[in-house]
Amino acid sequence: MPSLIPGYEYDIFISYRQKDNKGDRWVSEFVEALKTELESTFKEEISIYFDINPHDGLLETHDVDASLKEKLKCLVFIPVLSRTYCDPNSFAWKNEFEAFVEQASKDQFGLKVILPNGNITSRILPVRIHDLDPVDISLLKSQVDIIHPVDFIYYSEGVNRPLRKNDDSVQGIKQLNYRDQVNKTSLAIREIILGLKGEPVRNEGIKPDIIEQGREFYDLKKHSIPKKYMLLIGAGVMAMLIIAGILLFSGLRGRNNLSGMVSKDGRIPLVVMPFQNMSNDTSLNIWQQGIQTILITNLSNSFEELQVRQPETIDKVLKNQGVIEDAAVTPSVAGLISKKLQSNVIVQGSIKQSGNIMRFNAQLIDAKTAEVFKVFQIDGIADSILPVIDSLSDMIREFLLISVMKKGMGYDFKSLDKHFYLSNSPEAFRYGMYADKAFRNGDMTASREWGLKALEIDSNDVTSMREICYTYSNQGIFDMAKEWCLKAYNKRDQLTIIQKLWIEQTYASFFQTPNEELKCLNQINQYDDQSNTYFMKGTAYTKLLQFDKAVTEFEKSQKYLQLHSEPWEPNDYSWLTLSYIKTGQYKKAKRMLKEAEEKFPDNIDLTEHKAIVSLCLKDTVEANRYLEKYKSILRDISASEADVAVALANIYREAGFLEKAEVYLRKAFSLEPENWGRINNLAIFLIDKNINIEEGLRLIDKSLQLNPTRYSSFHWKGWGLYKLGNYDEALKLIEKADSLKPEYNHTIYLHLEAAKKAVAEKK
Repeated sequence: MPSLIPGYEYDIFISYRQKDNKGDRWVSEFVEALKTELESTFKEEISIYFDINPHDGLLETHDVDASLKEKLKCLVFIPVLSRTYCDPNSFAWKNEFEAFVEQASKDQFGLKVILPNGNITSRILPVRIHDLDPVDISLLKSQVDIIHPVDFIYYSEGVNRPLRKNDDSVQGIKQLNYRDQVNKTSLAIREIILGLKGEPVRNEGIKPDIIEQGREFYDLKKHSIPKKYMLLIGAGVMAMLIIAGILLFSGLRGRNNLSGMVSKDGRIPLVVMPFQNMSNDTSLNIWQQGIQTILITNLSNSFEELQVRQPETIDKVLKNQGVIEDAAVTPSVAGLISKKLQSNVIVQGSIKQSGNIMRFNAQLIDAKTAEVFKVFQIDGIADSILPVIDSLSDMIREFLLISVMKKGMGYDFKSLDKHFYLSNSPEAFRYGMYADKAFRNGDMTASREWGLKALEIDSNDVTSMREICYTYSNQGIFDMAKEWCLKAYNKRDQLTIIQKLWIEQTYASFFQTPNEELKCLNQINQYDDQSNTYFMKGTAYTKLLQFDKAVTEFEKSQKYLQLHSEPWEPNDYSWLTLSYIKTGQYKKAKRMLKEAEEKFPDNIDLTEHKAIVSLCLKDTVEANRYLEKYKSILRDISASEADVAVALANIYREAGFLEKAEVYLRKAFSLEPENWGRINNLAIFLIDKNINIEEGLRLIDKSLQLNPTRYSSFHWKGWGLYKLGNYDEALKLIEKADSLKPEYNHTIYLHLEAAKKAVAEKK
């Protein structure tokens, strides 16, 4: 069977080691399950090449090049990554994996593909059945720079085996679901093939930027999160990364000195003093200058951001001023060095001995104040001093490298709080910086890739785990977001109390209710009353539909920003004005929006709120002006006419103009009558506003035919039946919706409680 795209032999090529298909024949079962799933994913027949012969690839007697050259002309290459697959000497690796990389890199599409949602991925879609060793991961990265594996790994302490079908019956909060992973693989294949064909796709688990067809029309409209709240509400972790760099090292005092270490040119001027021999063994005196020389050499060769003074220069200055070589750094000596050698940091240390054990201490000293702001300590044996000195040099180098990177971020470290952990690896820190930069630029996929690189270096980096969690959440991929949230949550016992509370707040946002989030935030305030948790509390109250309390918290956040002279971003205005609208405080909202218009005249959320407020205040002239501007913004971002109609319906519904809202929802439905989102939106509106419940239920049934797994359809069908007095069936449907919802939904909670009460009262 030919490929969907002319010129290719197969759509999918499955590459694996025969070792992984013995016993329970995992690979064969996976391929059969995938074929079944693909049939329900594609209208067309999908061709798969899968060699089931009992040998490791084609027989050596075959003409490998001739046999595989045509078969490897495929759209998607799926390697089954196991403990044995990443073997440069194996047939699968050499003649399939490497051969596909080389061949695909040169064909009409190349190895990378732009997906319908704009993200970039590889045509290699790995299926991972074991946790891989670092050497295997490095081997993969040497061939492909973008890897998005779908995991089929059974999670249990001390276990590293493939996930099987019958594992779906195992109850465990961390456990993957085999059927779900097969579905995820199928959808990933579909995205890649649609990307290669250049076809658009709607609402495949990724939330559109403006028109959220896949969400319940009745839900509170959610806004993107401003940069400064990334730490607070999970839209990234730049603040945590920075704070983590401060917390990495014990013995740190006087944090204000950190920013003063780096000069305007981005370098750290550094002086290494001779170490002091504080043992009773005079034979160790040779190491006083010996350690100094080694540290200067190692630090000078580390990276260009360090400006290390050479020993001859140091010796000359000290002798000219009558200072002995191993003198303690007093304020006067520090001032001398700072002035004469133009250095910001002094490294001074000592040597101590107890039996065969030697202890090396090193201090980083502020050359301007003589204040010690970092202490290092390392032990070794007398017969092996050089490796110990090299380790000490590495510790100092890593600390200084991270300090330079932090300075380059342009953040004020004096205002940051000690909330999070990060590895003391400068490489992991650097990757974390790249991850956050990509996150703030809206590139969730790139951010996730950098976060995974950081985790390759330090598997305990909970900061990267948490950020990866939110990259998935922002793309609407909640199953993966929850999976990564759990990975961070399971590491919480290694954190301090306040760090643990931040992780628990994240966990509550995915697995519990806003009430648990609020408890965590209140506890955080008990430890640190300087954190701006007000904004987070405001968002938590909006989830509970308690907009009066949300207003209070957002106004506190406003005062906090003013007190700390922090600039407002669009979302600072939009969340507060939305809460004003929800509580009927239209004049307050109007004043706030007028202030915002000077800074952000074309922001789409604020323009929407201006239209709503104008309608609520009966100012039709101004309302029409904002409505026209709103439509113009939508069309500029290529929104369809149906998208525009739904957006206008939302404005009119929010302002209480239900007849107008209905007109626009019916217009969207008429433009796209087979789009389940348009059907769902109209049905929900008719049921929720008691306009025509029977018609709403008929439409819901039609939407369920098109999308039989959508939780919102079950929810609103149940609520429609509740309104008609069919409480038993209503309860079943709303309970099903509750079990399927990807995140907390207070409307479902309220409707579920009402249905439970109605059923109980019948008995």
